[in-house]
Amino acid sequence: MHLPDGILSPPVWIAGDIIAAGVLTVCARRASKQLTDRRVPLMGVLGAFVFAAQMINFPVPGGTSGHLMGGVLLAVLLGPASSSVVLFCVFLVQALLFQDGGITVLGPNMINMGLVGAFGGWAVFRLIAGNSKSTRMYLGIFVACWASVVVGSLLAALQLWLSGSAPFGPIMVTMGGVHALIGIGEGLITVATVRFLVNARPELLESRL
Repeated sequence: MHLPDGILSPPVWIAGDIIAAGVLTVCARRASKQLTDRRVPLMGVLGAFVFAAQMINFPVPGGTSGHLMGGVLLAVLLGPASSSVVLFCVFLVQALLFQDGGITVLGPNMINMGLVGAFGGWAVFRLIAGNSKSTRMYLGIFVACWASVVVGSLLAALQLWLSGSAPFGPIMVTMGGVHALIGIGEGLITVATVRFLVNARPELLESRL
């Protein structure tokens, strides 16, 4: 879902950059009020984990592959605001050092892969899980991951259509279909990661649930 430079029209990527910049400004201010001596290294460690995990692809039927996006994972552990800041740092490093996603389309990529998971995924998770730390919590995580991946892919497809890069019907079906499978992988990986953390460091979730 990483969009490269040149694939979106200027009006579309400029609008995406403006929206993402505005949301991230608010997130940064909110996250700065939540910083503690324990929280700063946690954000760094989780950011490094997501960065490394995004470099590992898993195969998807149809000849393509997917990788962890991490929006819901970080939101569950850090909250939407802090997770958005961490994800932006991850996407920025990927774009600058590894050419994984373009510079001009950093805003649209942040919206599709970061903000949708951090805020939309968080909302779905809390709606299903509430304050539960049992099966409902893991069900909420899985559904939130799947939904955030699919919605993010459809937003990317919509941006491509608005840019004149692809016809509406085929791109929506293709992106949605492939990422419906990728969302399953995202959900399973995130559930397994959170389950491990709950067993090893249950206090990490105390302030988020």
